[in-house]
Order: sequence, then C-alpha cells, then structure tokens
Amino acid sequence: MSQKLTHLQDLNRLIPYAQMVGLEIARDDKGLLTKLLAHPDNIGNEVIGAIHGGVVGGLLEHAASFHLLHELLDRDTIPRIINVSFDYLRPALLKDTYARGYIVKQGKRVANVRVSAWQEDENRPVACANAHFLIA
Repeated sequence: MSQKLTHLQDLNRLIPYAQMVGLEIARDDKGLLTKLLAHPDNIGNEVIGAIHGGVVGGLLEHAASFHLLHELLDRDTIPRIINVSFDYLRPALLKDTYARGYIVKQGKRVANVRVSAWQEDENRPVACANAHFLIA
C-alpha cells in the first residue's frame, strides 16, 4: 500500500461524517476510489430501498475532495470547495457504491474535478458531480 493512500485513509478516519455513513478510501487498478458501504441507515426511499440523495451527494463531494488531495498531497495546500453540482441519474439501491474523480483543469488558484458514482458497473453511473475548489 502506498504511503499517499495510507495518509488519505488516516485522514478519512478523522472525518465523523465519513465514519457515520460508511465512506472508505481505496485504490484499484484505475486509481483512487471512494467507497460508500451499503448500510440500512442510509436509505432515503424505503419504498424502493434507495440510498438518500444527500448521502450520494456526500459520497460525490468526498470523492472529489480526496481525489484532489491525492493529486496535491505534495503541496502545502488544503483545497476549499467553491461550489459543487450534482446530476442524479438513477436510484442508488442499497448496495456498495463507488466513486472516482478526475481533474478536468487545474490552474494556479482553482481546480475543477468531475466525479462519477456507480454500483455494479462503472459504465452505468447512478450520479455525477462537477466541483470547483480553491487551491491557492
């Protein structure tokens, strides 16, 4: 396990919201991955058993933040979120949900990160987000 990943996992454990909803930081063959564990307390729509949209939004924002932290870890900068927008594409059912971010553009002061969340198939996202961070 890389030292960067270990550092991010330690940081993730310090965030109460991440612990409450079940957010984990991991790595796979494509890079950094944020995982939302299936937990019945995260259900927002009990009729269909779907995860609450706020929890899915929290996963997306968390993934964007940690992806940017991962890329900027060697700098003495803590990114601060400027804004984030969400696109909910289909219900996220009570299953483990994954999210991956990538930097669209990084300038001297602002970075733009896009994130996609999925459950069983990365090509069938349940939600996406676009976030801007102040990095100066």
